[in-house]
Amino acid sequence: MTTAVAPSTAALSAADRCDRCGAQAYLRVELQSGGELLFCAHHAREHGDKLKEIAAHVIDETHKLSNTPATAPDTEQ
Repeated sequence: MTTAVAPSTAALSAADRCDRCGAQAYLRVELQSGGELLFCAHHAREHGDKLKEIAAHVIDETHKLSNTPATAPDTEQ
């Protein structure tokens, strides 16, 4: 008996972790062979060319990184 994981098109959340390093995932790659891989932005860039060859569908949310402030806003007056 073989169990397949149904690919998900849902948005990635903080609970989704990179399959390489465990950091927050910003890229979901649905494979042509079935299943999926999750990557942080760093590993998505590192393996991007190879992933394009084997992907059936890619959900790229790396744009969320540029919308996040680098530091907390100053709330002291």
